[in-house]
Amino acid sequence: MEQLKQAIRDRGKVLSSNVLKVDTFLNHQVDVNLMAAVGQEFAHLFKNEKITKVLTIESSGIAPSFMAASTLGTPLIFARKKKSLTMNDNVFVSKVYSFTKQETNEITVSKDFLLPGDSVLIIDDFLANGQAALGLVDIVKQAGAKVAGIGIVIEKSFQDGRSKLEEAGYRVESLARVHSLENGQVTFVDELISNNL
Repeated sequence: MEQLKQAIRDRGKVLSSNVLKVDTFLNHQVDVNLMAAVGQEFAHLFKNEKITKVLTIESSGIAPSFMAASTLGTPLIFARKKKSLTMNDNVFVSKVYSFTKQETNEITVSKDFLLPGDSVLIIDDFLANGQAALGLVDIVKQAGAKVAGIGIVIEKSFQDGRSKLEEAGYRVESLARVHSLENGQVTFVDELISNNL
């Protein structure tokens, strides 16, 4: 998605060969027009999958997921990282390790919102090692629902998240696939492919 890649080039900051900071438009301040376009692109990519729910993790996944769910006409559910006082024990729980924060969180979703027979589109802001997506997959499985696909805003293709998800049989659609962050520069996978043609 060229609009997203341009935002990464113009407003993203490479902090190391593993860390890309995009807090100017995705995970602190939100560029609502860009996230609307991102969500609509996910809805377009998965339009034939009969999606009944969109699932993400708070908080960075909510903005892109909101427009996808709105366009698809489905509810959006976000897994909570901290259990609310208003939630009882009627929840699905999974553990997710955050590469960026170097910590493990328990994520929870109420059993009232994910049901057997649901066709679930999982959306997340980043794909690195696949832990967040696999945690959400685990919750969908606990519910007896089906993972219709996994939408990723930014994929760090130099890490093994995609291969883990594809080997497990899931369709992964990433809107920007980063090949490298070496030397403070963002290189995208499709740029390498077109340069090698």
